[in-house]
Amino acid sequence: MERNARPGVVRRGFSFLWQAIDRLRQASLNVLFIAVVVFVVGGWWAARPAPLPSDAALLVAPVGQLVEQRSARSPMGVLQGVEGIHQVLLRDVVDGIRAAATDSRIKALVIETDGLSGAGLAKLQEIAAAIGEFRQAGKKVYAYGKRFDQGQYHLASRADEVFVNPDGYVLLSGFGRFPTYFKGLFDQVGVKMQVFRVGTYKSFVEPYTRSDMSPEDREATKAYLDAAWQAYQADIAAARPKAGANLAAYVGEAPARLAEAGGDAAKMAHSAGLVDGLKTADQWRDFLKQKVGATDDGKGYRHVDLATYVARVRDEQAHPADKVGVVVAQGAIVDGEQPPGVVGGDTVAGLIRQAREDKAVKAVVLRVDSPGGSATASEVIRRELELTREAGKPVIVSMGSVAASGGYWISMAADEVWASPTTITGSIGIFAMMPDISGPMARLGLAVDGVGTTALAGGLDPRRPLDPQVANLLQQNIEFGYRRFIELVGKNRKMSVEAVDQVAQGRVWMGSQAREKGLVDKLGYFDSALKAAAARAGLKDYDVSYVEKPLSPRDQLLLRLLDSGEEETRGAARSVSVVEQALAKIRSELAGLALWNDPGNVYLHCLCEAP
Repeated sequence: MERNARPGVVRRGFSFLWQAIDRLRQASLNVLFIAVVVFVVGGWWAARPAPLPSDAALLVAPVGQLVEQRSARSPMGVLQGVEGIHQVLLRDVVDGIRAAATDSRIKALVIETDGLSGAGLAKLQEIAAAIGEFRQAGKKVYAYGKRFDQGQYHLASRADEVFVNPDGYVLLSGFGRFPTYFKGLFDQVGVKMQVFRVGTYKSFVEPYTRSDMSPEDREATKAYLDAAWQAYQADIAAARPKAGANLAAYVGEAPARLAEAGGDAAKMAHSAGLVDGLKTADQWRDFLKQKVGATDDGKGYRHVDLATYVARVRDEQAHPADKVGVVVAQGAIVDGEQPPGVVGGDTVAGLIRQAREDKAVKAVVLRVDSPGGSATASEVIRRELELTREAGKPVIVSMGSVAASGGYWISMAADEVWASPTTITGSIGIFAMMPDISGPMARLGLAVDGVGTTALAGGLDPRRPLDPQVANLLQQNIEFGYRRFIELVGKNRKMSVEAVDQVAQGRVWMGSQAREKGLVDKLGYFDSALKAAAARAGLKDYDVSYVEKPLSPRDQLLLRLLDSGEEETRGAARSVSVVEQALAKIRSELAGLALWNDPGNVYLHCLCEAP
C-alpha cells in the first residue's frame, strides 16, 4: 500500500511544484508588465511640457556649430570625443526668435555666445534678420560673452546692450583662406597627381599639385573675401554706429589701440563702442534679474531655453494640410546613399522624389549648403528636381553659406534661385584628378606587371603610371563636361554660352555679385524662399515640412548622448588651442579625399570656405 502511495505523492509533489512555478511565472510577467506600464506612463508624464513662464526671456545660447542639418555620428567617434562637437540647427534659432517676437509670454531675448564654435556669415545674417524682427516688436535684446570671436560678436552685436567679461576681449581679424598644400609631401613619398581640369580659376586641385596659391586663385579668393569683410563691417555699423565708425581702426591699429588701453583688451573694446559695459558672470545674472525678473527662489532670472521653447511653439502651431516640402543638401556631394551631413546623390534624389509623390506637398524648396563634389551625383539630384517641375510642382532653391560648383549645378533645375548676399556660389568648372602611387610602391620594392586585352585595360590603376591614351580620354571628357555645365547654366539662366563662360572658368562669387551677373534670381534668406514657393503654388495657409531620412535608433541615441551634455558645455565651453585647430584642419582636408567616389572620376567641387 505504501509503495502504491509513493508515486501518487511524487506526482502531487511535482504538480504542486509546477503550479508554484507557473504562478511565479505569471506573477513575474505581471510585475514586468506593470513595470513597463509604469515606465511608459512615467516617461510620458515626465516628458509632458512644463508650462512656459510668463513675462520671461528667451535664452539663445548656441553650443557648437550652426548647421542646416545635423550630421550622423559614429559611436566610436562619440566615445573617443572625436565627433563630440555639438551642432545647432539654424532653423531652430531663427524659428524660435521669430516666434518669440509675437509671443506675449516672451518679453526679452538673452544671447550668450560662449558656446558658439562656428557659423558662416550668411547664417549669422539670417539670425540677425530674425533679431531685427524681435526688436521691431518693441522687445529688448541683451547679449553677453566671456569673450567674443568674430562670429560670436556678429551675433551679439544685434543686441540693445552688449557686455563682455572684464578679462575678455573682442577679437576681430577679417577673413582669410589658407589651405594646406600637400605637393611637397607627395614629392617626398613619390606620389604624382594627374590633373585634368577646365576653368582658369578652378583651384580645387591646387593643394595637391602646388606648394603655394596660384595667382588666379589668389585674385578670386581676395575678391570674395574683401566683399565678405565689407559686408561684415556694414552689418556691425548698421547695428552699432559708434563701433562701425571705429571698426577699421580697431582692426588695423590694434596694437596701438591696445597700448592706449594699457593692455586691457576689454577696455579697448568698450572704448571703441563694441560693447556697452564690462560685467562678471554674477553681475550679468544680477543684471538680467533686474531687467527680466527673478525666479521664485531668487537664484536666477525668468527664462526659457531655446530648445524647450521651439519644441513647445511647434507643438502649439496648427498644421494645415497643404505643405511646402523642404529638402536639405548640406555637405560634399557624394555618389550613392549617404548619412545626414553628406549629400548622397541617391539619398537626396529619393527625398525629392518622396516630396514629389506626396500629394500634400504643393511646392519644394531645396536648401543648398554645399561646395559640390561628384558630377554624377550632382546630375542625379538635378534631374530629380527637373522631374518635380515637370510634374507641376514649383521648385525653389535657397542657398545657404555655400552653393558652389556641384552645389550650383543642382540649383539649375529651379524655378527661382535665392541666395544670401554673402553666399559663396558660382565656381562653374570641372576637373578630374588621378593619383599615381607607382613611385612609393617602387621604393617599397613592389612592382605591378601583367597583360590586358586592350591598351586601356587597367588604364585607371593608380599603381601604374597613367597611360597617355587614358589621359587623353579624361581630358576630352572634362572639356565636354565643362561645355555641358555652361550650356546648362545658359539654358536655365537665359544667358548665352559666351556670357556664362565669362563669369564661369571656376570663378567664385558672393551672392550679391552673382545676382548682378545673372547667376541667381533674388537675394534673400530662407524665409523669403519659402514664401516664394508658397506663392508659386498659390498657397496662403501652409505647413513647412522637412523631408528627411528618419534617424536610426542608434543615431537617435547618439544624438541624445550629445545633447545631454549641452547644459554643461554651455556653462564651460571647451577652448580649443590653435595647434589643435590647425591639426583638425589638416585632418579634415585629407579626409575629404575619402569622399571622392564618382564613378567617372569627374568632380564639380569648389575649394572655397564660407567666411
